[in-house]
Amino acid sequence: MEAGVDGVVTALAVILLPILLGYIVGRTNVLGEHARPVLSRLVFFVLSPLLLFTVLSGADVHTLFSALLPVSAIAGALMALLFAVLAWLWRRPLAESVIGSLASGYVNANNMGIPIALYMLGDVAYAAPIVLLQLLVFTPIALAILDAKVTGSTSLPRILGQTFRNPIIIGSLAGLLVALAGITLPAVVHDPIASVGEAAIPLILISFGLSLAGQRMLSPGSGRKLVLVASVLKLIVMPVVAWLFGAFVFRLDPTALYVVVVLAALPTAQNVFNYAQRYDTGEILARDTVFVTTLGCVPVLLGIALLFS
Repeated sequence: MEAGVDGVVTALAVILLPILLGYIVGRTNVLGEHARPVLSRLVFFVLSPLLLFTVLSGADVHTLFSALLPVSAIAGALMALLFAVLAWLWRRPLAESVIGSLASGYVNANNMGIPIALYMLGDVAYAAPIVLLQLLVFTPIALAILDAKVTGSTSLPRILGQTFRNPIIIGSLAGLLVALAGITLPAVVHDPIASVGEAAIPLILISFGLSLAGQRMLSPGSGRKLVLVASVLKLIVMPVVAWLFGAFVFRLDPTALYVVVVLAALPTAQNVFNYAQRYDTGEILARDTVFVTTLGCVPVLLGIALLFS
């Protein structure tokens, strides 16, 4: 765990600077109108898979499959369930409820989780198991429901095919297999991959800053109540639930407990907005929740650091 709040403030400054630079670049249009999609595709298809492969291939297998993972899974699943119940009481459409449920419990373990894990927790490997959990479990379930509701049919082979063609999953699974096999990669293989993969973190943050430029959030009539509910569940309730289960059910040590609470306080993943766009449902709900939770996670993470210090 980082010693004191100063380390956390420094970590957040390291994260916020590239976001600010990305925002300025977006506002000034220095890189042109295609900068955001090009950077996003570069990070998604090339850099993040290499980074996760490097991280997982050298990770401690016991850490990857420790009690940290079930605590994170329980906290995320409970937030999704709570939003689903509220949406059902408010008679919201099923497809929109699925998007809201994801927005409430699907953490940004890649775009924000990797930098947070590196700078606040000291090890990128802490974020990797959540990436796998969400992509291999939460995403297929959500897409199956959305497929059934929006298209009227569910194609399990197509959903599984899309899941296992995901480059982040391919890189993560490859790294996981290397770790499970106990293989130590030679420097001539490891170092070039690691060198390229390390570019993912600053570019992820710059890309996110680009996405904030020119956006008008929480406009009247956009469903602000649902955004507020999803944001409170994500930023406040989920870390509390992670702490309760971590402390009193799984009896985690202080460092592990700090890790699961910090990871639970991560903002909503941008993947949720991608799913909303794909199925043409809940787009504003997803977009605004990503925005609110991304800004709101800064004071929440500082508060967590103060409490644990």
